[in-house]
Amino acid sequence: MDLVHFRMVLPSALTEPAVDLLSSHDRVLNLVVLRASRVGGGDTVECDVVKGAANGLLDRLRELGVDRTGSIALDDVDMMLSGHAERIAAHQPSALLDAPLWAAVEARIRAGGTYPPSFYLFLVVAGLIGSVGIMTNSQILIVAAMVVGPEYNAITSVALGLDRRNRRRVRDGTGALTAGFLLAIVVTLAFSLVVRAAGWQSEAFDLGLRPVSHLIDTPDFFSVVVAVLAGVVGIVSLTEARVSALLGVFISVTTIPAASDMAVSLAFADWRQAGGSLLQLLLNVVVLVITGVVTLRLQRWLWRRAARRAAARRRA
Repeated sequence: MDLVHFRMVLPSALTEPAVDLLSSHDRVLNLVVLRASRVGGGDTVECDVVKGAANGLLDRLRELGVDRTGSIALDDVDMMLSGHAERIAAHQPSALLDAPLWAAVEARIRAGGTYPPSFYLFLVVAGLIGSVGIMTNSQILIVAAMVVGPEYNAITSVALGLDRRNRRRVRDGTGALTAGFLLAIVVTLAFSLVVRAAGWQSEAFDLGLRPVSHLIDTPDFFSVVVAVLAGVVGIVSLTEARVSALLGVFISVTTIPAASDMAVSLAFADWRQAGGSLLQLLLNVVVLVITGVVTLRLQRWLWRRAARRAAARRRA
């Protein structure tokens, strides 16, 4: 059973209402109250909550003003040995046990939506690795470039911004993606021009045998299908904190390879391939953002509906 540990520091005036709320809930256990805590100048209240109930309790605590006048910290409980917890789990429908903690999901997305210099460095490095993969027809290097690229974090941050109508998050994410891809394309273009001048590209690439490049710069129906599926899996992976599935999303999305192919095509004066790569890049980013918004909203609706139905059956 998944549990979330709540740790609250709150004014003494809110302690009794908060404790009454928590003690009356059948999915709260290990409730502890420490009076006159020196941390934050108020009382400390701690408890463990069945994960599926954490969303509703967090909303109620915020309605009381605990987050405004104090603080609420949440941590996953990795393991708990408790007969009481097992008895709670035995009588709860799965929809009330396994629902995602949406505050944690959004916190993970927000954490990825920051753009330090390393964000742009990784984009540039990924672009360079992708360009080498294109000029040597190496699919392994293309996959490596996909894994190194950090752009999916920015894409999910933009999706969350649109979902929450947060203009600043949308603006920052869009600006970082635009500046990052432009920087990666410019640096990769310069590198590709040096390679062309020195004649270091593979002989097959020079003869026009470019199977890797052709896969990237010819967007079609399947490109849209893969982008949609990757977008769905990416958001679900963030919701359930499944790192292995999220890695598969990075490998599925043709964003960095498209930027690399655009730079290489410009360096070798192949304007058709450059245009196709640009279209592929824009197509994937737009589809991923739209899919992210739709998947976030659909997941919330499905889990809330399942929880309401489970609660109704339990009352009946």
